[in-house]
Amino acid sequence: MTISDVARAAGVSVATVSKVVNGRHGVAAATAERVLEVVSRLGYETSLVASSLRRRKTNVIGILVAEFEPFSTELLKGISGAVGGTGYELLAYSGGVTDSNRVGWERRSLSRLAGTLIDGAVIVTPTVLFPTTSIPVVAIDPHTGPAGPSTIDSDNVGGARAATRHLVELGHRRIAHVRGRNDLESARLREQGYRESLAEAGIGLEPALVRDGGYRAADTTEPARELLSRHDRPTAVFAANDLSALRVIEVAHELGLRVPQDLSVVGFDDIPEASSGTRRLTTVAQPLRQMGARAAQMLLAMLDGAGTEEHVHMPARLIVRETTAPPPA
Repeated sequence: MTISDVARAAGVSVATVSKVVNGRHGVAAATAERVLEVVSRLGYETSLVASSLRRRKTNVIGILVAEFEPFSTELLKGISGAVGGTGYELLAYSGGVTDSNRVGWERRSLSRLAGTLIDGAVIVTPTVLFPTTSIPVVAIDPHTGPAGPSTIDSDNVGGARAATRHLVELGHRRIAHVRGRNDLESARLREQGYRESLAEAGIGLEPALVRDGGYRAADTTEPARELLSRHDRPTAVFAANDLSALRVIEVAHELGLRVPQDLSVVGFDDIPEASSGTRRLTTVAQPLRQMGARAAQMLLAMLDGAGTEEHVHMPARLIVRETTAPPPA
């Protein structure tokens, strides 16, 4: 459906249709009403790219993610709620990220979208430090912590310390850690909190009990199987995110281990799946929807010319559920 089709059906010129759909003056009320009726009946939509080139503004905010998974989905819910009623629309975009092109995915996405399709962007877990961009950007769970553009994250160190301390207070001494992506500051900080809590309790770190999980269930399978198959296996596991923690529980069951009677497991994030299974996961809750909402508010302020660079640090809290207990005798 083109603007010419609308003009022909309404019996007016293309210029008149353009004035009506773009809200410009100079068209009689009855004519404008007829044009809008035809627009509605035919389902005509103006070209976003053409409109942005004319007005240098799209009224669209981009939400850029490496992949759509529970963490980013919860952030999206918070962003959507904050943007509602502001006149902006959302474009959620995942740029076909694979293991071979993961680093730098956000720069490639920005180069495709900035200026012609989106006015600003919220970028979830970027893998690189951003150069100056042509549009305002807010990063959630940033690559290097508070540096570069505006950022928002949670208390990764404090949350990891609380998770590990909870296991120590239950009596565990052999506590493994399945860490996250090595390109993210959050993963480094969660491992730091784990190490600090062990040191605080006078428990020596065993390097063999620290394995890579990459924040992904698929990448956690083999490390979990190796840990839980040891003759001196750990009695507890602190995983750097809930997806990894839930996979550890699945592997434990496959090996005939009971959770929490034989193995305690703690995650991080508090995604919906953490509290919806048959065995609800003890985890460190990030306020994901609030983080998404705050990121959107920061970006909207920047788009209105009222915002400045901010680095927001939100609290994280331990939620004790059904996957932790004292170690077996």
